[in-house]
Amino acid sequence: MKPVSRYEEISAARQLLGLPESATLDEIRQRYRKLISRWHPDVCRERKEICEEMAARINRAYRCIRAYCDQYEYSFSREQVAKSVSPGEWWYNRFGKAPMWGPSPDEED
Repeated sequence: MKPVSRYEEISAARQLLGLPESATLDEIRQRYRKLISRWHPDVCRERKEICEEMAARINRAYRCIRAYCDQYEYSFSREQVAKSVSPGEWWYNRFGKAPMWGPSPDEED
């Protein structure tokens, strides 16, 4: 039997949790909590064995995703940080102090 690659393992975990290809840590956590609250053996309305198995699968998937996220190296380069600026800051950075665009988001009135 062929060993499962790290990508395949993470992809399967992502699909089990119902995550898109890109998600924030908060979205991952929210999705996990929603699923585990439905499948937790103490509250699940299915057969106890099914609930226990599904809860275990959800927990393994969450641990897999979190391990990947904990080992991920975040880039704090100018280019990467620039990708996450607000729309107002993007416009200001792009067009500068052009009077037709108004004051910058950081300027006080």
